[in-house]
Amino acid sequence: MTTSRLTDRKRAAIVQAAIAEFRSNGFDATSMDRVAATAGVSKRTVYNHFPSKDDLFAQILEELWDCSASAAPALYRADQPLRTQLMELLRQKVALLRDPYFLDLARVAIAEAIHTPERARSMVAKLSEKEEGAAALLRAAQADGKLKAGDPAFMATVLQGQLKTFAFWPQVAMAQPGLDEAQETAVVETAVDMFLCYWGA
Repeated sequence: MTTSRLTDRKRAAIVQAAIAEFRSNGFDATSMDRVAATAGVSKRTVYNHFPSKDDLFAQILEELWDCSASAAPALYRADQPLRTQLMELLRQKVALLRDPYFLDLARVAIAEAIHTPERARSMVAKLSEKEEGAAALLRAAQADGKLKAGDPAFMATVLQGQLKTFAFWPQVAMAQPGLDEAQETAVVETAVDMFLCYWGA
């Protein structure tokens, strides 16, 4: 194994340990000593990668962003039915929401944001930029005459918010199991059909 691969593995182990410790004990009660012990590395190794707890937390937020940003951008296609495109958009979203790693990152970020909003403010802004992709698709559909007039950002929040009601908040806040395939299909189809009943041209 090369030195760089070993270094990458140690860094990943530190991040995983930090996620576990922040989830269990909160940001303030977690020490770099605890992170090092959980990761199975020396405290010096932790500090070599992350000079402070704030840097560790920033890395967790960055990975949360990377998970969200990894999805392909939603691009409107005039030659495809709008319902099909909205179904694809929500299925892509629900696939992210069922990812255990994404949910772990979200739990840590949300818990800390409640106690120290300024620490997560920049990440919330970044994730809001990601949501703009859905709004752009809806804006293009409006221009194509497929949707009624309205604020695309608001419309996107309404559309995707129904997913989060069933496939994000119960899992993050109440540790409920994820939806099975039939439940996911029902939520996605209902959300899209309700949206089109209200805003469809």
